[in-house]
Amino acid sequence: MRRIIFATLLASCISISHAGYEEGIAALKAKNYVLALQEFRPLAEQGDAAAQHHLGLMYANGRGVIRDYVQAVNWYRKAAEQGYANAQSNLGVMYEKGQGVPQDHAQSVDWFRKSAEQGDANSQAILGIRYFEGKGVTKDDVQAVSWFRKSAEQGNSAGQSLLGIAYEIGLGMAQDNAKAVNWYRSAAEQGEAKAQTRLGSMYEKGHGVPQDYTQAVSWYTKAAEQGDVNAQIKLGSMYENALGVSQDWVVAYALFNLVAVYGNAEAIKHRDVVTSKMTPKQIESGQRLTSEMAKPSSLNKAIAAYLTSKI
Repeated sequence: MRRIIFATLLASCISISHAGYEEGIAALKAKNYVLALQEFRPLAEQGDAAAQHHLGLMYANGRGVIRDYVQAVNWYRKAAEQGYANAQSNLGVMYEKGQGVPQDHAQSVDWFRKSAEQGDANSQAILGIRYFEGKGVTKDDVQAVSWFRKSAEQGNSAGQSLLGIAYEIGLGMAQDNAKAVNWYRSAAEQGEAKAQTRLGSMYEKGHGVPQDYTQAVSWYTKAAEQGDVNAQIKLGSMYENALGVSQDWVVAYALFNLVAVYGNAEAIKHRDVVTSKMTPKQIESGQRLTSEMAKPSSLNKAIAAYLTSKI
């Protein structure tokens, strides 16, 4: 009889704990951080790793509490030491940045490794980067590629993009542009801006795929819309040189100017070359177009509207 009563009480406690956690998650989604804190803290103090992790996040981001990196590290560590992969990864970030703890790249790598070995795809990609950089660990290109591949094969877009780069430059293995294109495409189709830019570059150069300027413009445009600086410059060059699109000084100027205003030397150089070929009226139009492009998610619409107005 006692066993039955104990089992019933235990089941009840688990149910209550789960409900509190779910209510905390719901409060987070509703941006009711005070309520989320009220739900997570008792669970965290009872040793619930998921609640500890979320409490760490709240301290790290100053949600419902004053931002406190020391407290964030404290709660991440409690969850990480229980094997909670996301907390291990976030603890790696704190050591990487020296937030709440002295900066320690070796400690950072250790925590990323614990998370990566549990299959966390983001940590696998980061660990690969650390091996490539030799940061907190001995530089090892073969190990870098191994971790990129583990991440990529889980469908992680960052891992796929990094593996694409590895194939393109022949990092730790034979160079293979066709495989680079395949991995870039996998990441690009998930919306990874840097992969979209690199895929556009492969089409522009005809590396791993038949040269196709129209495809290059398409991928540069997708990445440029997301704010990728390299894509914006490359797309400007396509309009400057009539590659895959009709030549248009105003559009080229606006794209270069969008980046040049932040002091980017390459963009400034391109803008100055284009400016020398433009009339004052065209420059004025380019400046207006720059302002329209700078609005959130408006780059493609602004270009389309300008081109339509010329018809």
